[in-house]
Amino acid sequence: MAQLIVRNLEEDVKIRLRQRASRHGRSVEEEVRDILRDATKGEGKRKGGIGSAMSQLFQGIGLKQDIPELKGMSPKPTGFEK
Repeated sequence: MAQLIVRNLEEDVKIRLRQRASRHGRSVEEEVRDILRDATKGEGKRKGGIGSAMSQLFQGIGLKQDIPELKGMSPKPTGFEK
């Protein structure tokens, strides 16, 4: 297992960590490990592309029916003539 040294930690942060660890019934070291695990879960895991992100963001919002003008139609190339 890896080790991590944190230097120049403010005394009040150390006190609050000790209090938090005590509330959870574990050592300060185990409390810090749990905080770091929680803070980094999901890092490095790709959850899909932009389409998935947009779908999730707008889920349940918007159209309630298909767009009739697109149903069954084939795309047509755009002309650039004048």
